[in-house]
Amino acid sequence: MENINNVSAFNFLGIDDSAHNDYETSKVVIQQLPYEHTSSYKKGSDKGPKAIIHNSHYVEFYDPELDTEAYKKCGIACLEPLDFLGKVDEEAIEAIYIETTKHLNKDKFVVSLGAEHTVSFGIFKAFKERWSDIGILQLDAHSDLRPAYEGNKWSHASVMARINELNPPIFQVGIRAQCIEESDLIKSSTNINCWYSHQIWQNDDWMDTLIAQLPKILYITIDTDGFDPSICPSVGTPEPGGLLWHPTLKLLKKVFEKCEVKGFDIVELNPETDDDSTAYTMAQLCYKLIGYKYCL
Repeated sequence: MENINNVSAFNFLGIDDSAHNDYETSKVVIQQLPYEHTSSYKKGSDKGPKAIIHNSHYVEFYDPELDTEAYKKCGIACLEPLDFLGKVDEEAIEAIYIETTKHLNKDKFVVSLGAEHTVSFGIFKAFKERWSDIGILQLDAHSDLRPAYEGNKWSHASVMARINELNPPIFQVGIRAQCIEESDLIKSSTNINCWYSHQIWQNDDWMDTLIAQLPKILYITIDTDGFDPSICPSVGTPEPGGLLWHPTLKLLKKVFEKCEVKGFDIVELNPETDDDSTAYTMAQLCYKLIGYKYCL
């Protein structure tokens, strides 16, 4: 990105008031990271960030739960997509790390819309450098803890393995697909805490246990396939038995009330279908979390 002062011509929510979408005055920055190189099932997640921005234009400014128009509390600057031409694997991740660091150095609340989950390592690396005691909450269908996948350590299936090497406390919610080696790693780790999908569907008691364990400083990474395909069908690797809307918002609201959430990402939306509802749902989620940050 050549000039971080250039506001995207396609703003989040369609905000056309420069008082609330200018980079310098906005507290929130949305960066678009359409990087897709290692998708292993359905490809097309590189279209995900653009689809979320487009569908956000149909999200209401007013949030009945928060009883406010959240964007007016913080300002939201939406930036042009980062260019990954000629960049893959470690070089792409480094570009994401550098870009994220620029925004953090300007004290922005950085929201990232990614393609494949690999992008989260570059993002989180920048956050970990700024806040050494930060933890990470992962909503996902998959553990993403493989040392490498299809011979690539920078695979989307290995992103949490790379993040684990940075030694933050990791909290996983909604997991329901993994290999036995990932299961064994979780069982042996004192750093990785996992709430499997089959453990949380009957009641919400687990939420209080999770909330009590979270560190004060937190980053959130949300893989769209963490949600059940009944509400988010357009993902690269859909898995049945996922998270539902209101219980997930209940959890995330508790998280924002307990922790200093420093940023979040939403990844792995694959809009290569006739379905627009998934992109719209993720646009709603993005705005909801910004509201939780600035309006609770």
